[in-house]
Amino acid sequence: MSEHDSLMPAPTPPLPLAALRGEIDRIDAAIHALLVERGEVVGRVIDAKRAAGDVGSAFRPDREAALMRSIVLKNPGRWPVDAPENIWRVILATSTFTQVPYAVHADVSGGDMPIRESMRFHFGFTVPFRPAPDAAGVIAAVDASTGDLGMFLIAQPAISGAWWLGLTWPGAPKIIARLPFAERADHPVGLPVYVIARPQNEGLARETIVAALTLERWRKEADGALNALGAELVASAGDAQGARLLIAHPADISAQALTDALVRVKCAAHSYCEIGCHAKRFVIA
Repeated sequence: MSEHDSLMPAPTPPLPLAALRGEIDRIDAAIHALLVERGEVVGRVIDAKRAAGDVGSAFRPDREAALMRSIVLKNPGRWPVDAPENIWRVILATSTFTQVPYAVHADVSGGDMPIRESMRFHFGFTVPFRPAPDAAGVIAAVDASTGDLGMFLIAQPAISGAWWLGLTWPGAPKIIARLPFAERADHPVGLPVYVIARPQNEGLARETIVAALTLERWRKEADGALNALGAELVASAGDAQGARLLIAHPADISAQALTDALVRVKCAAHSYCEIGCHAKRFVIA
């Protein structure tokens, strides 16, 4: 070391705040690099599926439900749980969009803002939002599309009648998810909604079956029969054919077991038709 070097002032150590901001920049760069890497892996998945002749749906409700459960159960540190939930929802939805572009047709009968906010929380801003006048309009739009999703309120107005009948014929769209995946009282977009898609045979979360039933009559004892099986009466309407019911029941309860239970309380079912499925409801206290 020269005499000149020894006279040079020692470097000033970085201020703690500057050092911490440097750490944040490093983490941000790493997050971005991992997102890019994830996108590249998704690209290889697309190539592999094409090479294998796989023309199945890009939507994987089973994987999404499992991931979202694990995300909300992890310690979020200083973050509110809404933040990682929203971030991962957007990552998943946008990743699917890069594989097969799609839009979400949403029921605005209950007002544009609530359903739009729900759609943006769960699908982000890259996926197009397409308003529809009601649940029937959503079903028709998805049916006419080549691969779009539909989203509508589970609690439909009484004037809608048995709106779920539009999902009963074999080629009609089917329910593939119930959102939000993680229900809680303070969820920022806790609006309960169903998501529908054109029929698919794989990647479904078959923990809860959603079915349309027609009964000759409804009796109050039927509530107890359903509850005993862990089933939920989601909606009901009456017409000339009898009592139309929309029921969600555990996948391990067969259609026969369900209808037998209703027969025992003198509510014989004329028909049972599965119209979709979704992950088991996951409620955070």
